[in-house]
Amino acid sequence: MTRLKGNDSNRTVLVIGTLIAAVLIALALFAVRGRPAAGDGQTVSFDLSNQPVLGQEDAPVTLVVFEDFKCPNCKRFEEEFLPEIRSKYIDTGKAKLVSLNFPFLAQNARLPVDDSKLAAQAAECAFVQGGSQAYERMKQILFRAQGSESEVWASASRLKELAGSVDGLDQARFNSCLDGNETAAAVDADERQAQDARATGTPAIYVNGRLLPSYDAATVGAAIDAALQ
Repeated sequence: MTRLKGNDSNRTVLVIGTLIAAVLIALALFAVRGRPAAGDGQTVSFDLSNQPVLGQEDAPVTLVVFEDFKCPNCKRFEEEFLPEIRSKYIDTGKAKLVSLNFPFLAQNARLPVDDSKLAAQAAECAFVQGGSQAYERMKQILFRAQGSESEVWASASRLKELAGSVDGLDQARFNSCLDGNETAAAVDADERQAQDARATGTPAIYVNGRLLPSYDAATVGAAIDAALQ
């Protein structure tokens, strides 16, 4: 998993006494009370309305996958592990996969252009026009074209060029959608869901609301099998 980076600049801790330390600990415990930590077995609820879906809507198991198009581990999941998961579970109607955006890598790298978010907006622009099928096609193209995490590769001009390979898209409408930031709010809403679910990186995969410890096909498959029982 590609993880979020913490901010280490203001982490100097000054301990004045046992009483103050005890108070700080008590406050910390109060702040996190009732908030499930990532991977602690708690079930998370998501708003999955109007989201791209791979598979049958009425599948008994739901996979929620948060990804950043600049994330190399997401590319690995999509190209190495997802085909097996799709063949065994999605194409057979046992599970569906819902894709959400968690763009953070460009900000982590302090790039001059937030192309993590721009790429997510491009995928959402494809979804607006062509639904889940167009989103899936655009997603595949974006991961195939993926460049370095430390460089801006998903520029607006490059994204428009890539969108030309998605059958059925009106290029002028796509360009207007991307240039006008028409899907920025949808991407922001996805990111808030990732933060609320306390996702710590990408790909973050939830099976029926439970965060998995890994994104390999064996781990995902075992979780789906357990959910089907």
